[in-house]
Amino acid sequence: MKGIKKSFGSNHVLKGIDLDVKAAEVHVLLGENGAGKSTFIKILTGAYEKDAGEIYWEGEKVQLNNPIDAMNLGIATIYQELNVIPELKVYENIFLGRELKQGGKFSMLDRKAMITEAKRCLSLLGQKTELAEMELGELGIGQQQLVEIAKALALDAKLIIMDEPTSSLSAQEVEQLYSCVEGLVEKGIAIVFISHRLEEIKRMGNRITILRDGYKIDTLPVKDTDPDYWIELMVGRSLDEKFPKQSFTLGEEGFRIENMLVEGTEQPVNFSVNYGEIVGFSGLVGAGRTELARAIFGADPRNKDAKILIDGQEVQIKNPRDAIDAGIAFITEDRKSEGLLLDQAADINIALANMKGFQNKAKLINLKDIRAKAEEYIKELQIRPNNIELHARNFSGGNQQKVVIAKWLCTQAKVFIFDEPTRGIDVGAKVEVYRLMNQLVENGSIVMMISSDLPEILGMCDRVYVMSEGKITANLPIHEASQERIMKAATGG
Repeated sequence: MKGIKKSFGSNHVLKGIDLDVKAAEVHVLLGENGAGKSTFIKILTGAYEKDAGEIYWEGEKVQLNNPIDAMNLGIATIYQELNVIPELKVYENIFLGRELKQGGKFSMLDRKAMITEAKRCLSLLGQKTELAEMELGELGIGQQQLVEIAKALALDAKLIIMDEPTSSLSAQEVEQLYSCVEGLVEKGIAIVFISHRLEEIKRMGNRITILRDGYKIDTLPVKDTDPDYWIELMVGRSLDEKFPKQSFTLGEEGFRIENMLVEGTEQPVNFSVNYGEIVGFSGLVGAGRTELARAIFGADPRNKDAKILIDGQEVQIKNPRDAIDAGIAFITEDRKSEGLLLDQAADINIALANMKGFQNKAKLINLKDIRAKAEEYIKELQIRPNNIELHARNFSGGNQQKVVIAKWLCTQAKVFIFDEPTRGIDVGAKVEVYRLMNQLVENGSIVMMISSDLPEILGMCDRVYVMSEGKITANLPIHEASQERIMKAATGG
């Protein structure tokens, strides 16, 4: 790709970017949220039309007018935000838009052949083959991500673009993905790998291209350069530390859950969180961490004898409105489906969970107050672009996450449940989220963090609960925790 430019109105996203990718290499794209990575990839896949520049495929100049053009060349994409239809079966998702037929163009679908091929691709990823005939919506986010990867494998692509493919996967599933990528490279397939996990880049990448503010800064060999240097090029400054953990005096118990059953289990969950600590929840995908959080927040039904206590007082939560009124904030894992109104402006999204707080005496919404508060949070969280009227879908993934966090800060909540809060956001933005967590604890809030990123758990938490099959299998002070000990408890060992 040569001299690629793209603008949306007055917002110049790509300012003349070059990229070359070789067969049998993992070429990493690194950049802050808003640097232009996703837009660049959408041009390569035909989803967006470039304003200027040229694209060459195997030495020939090509024009990509739509995703089908890219697919026909052998370009497959696994987007960070899932591109699936939950109501269809797994094999139907894998072959969506290129279904196998038994004979000619107008013949019946060859379901047997599609199921067989879907099972083969799932098996390559270490998944159970019976998943092929399940409805996709029955699977967790991590398994849905693996279905996206299986879709690319079934396409027999020559170039596979992976946009944060491990962001929702457990440690075990990440290892399976690494093995899969190594196998693809051995077959001569090229991989464009977008990731913010530096240890992942160091392990997987051959070359790394760094973007900043719509420009290509440099292309470097991964093995001969240092991750701290990548960060400096990426953010335009050095970061003192990846996990800016602060220690606070441990206070009284502020939050407690008693006898809560995660759906499908018989052993109740009991845990507590004190003021002055960040408590992590670790475990494999499907361990029940998100299901537990949803039950606490009233998004899913819970058993009648379960109790939720804040400052020793039981609170009755039957739905999310009750949870918000009780002072509980839930930053969900799936920001697009559950965290945002994509076709509403940033200011409306930020005010969404606290509309009552913006009513005047006549019970009318004061838009002026909403705008003022939204501008305050956009500045505080460094949301880019700093345009409160921009629709949520037009922000990059990391900036969408910041809008979600701003929404819950706006409620003045007391208890914050973060579910995979740094999924798909860059190193600089992660540090900002971590500092915000510290600030919340310092200001007297209760903070819980569900995360599949073990370095993040070990780097930011004071204590970690490990879950497996809907049960808590360990409660470890962080000085007693290690990746090995957490994984042992997560696998029932």
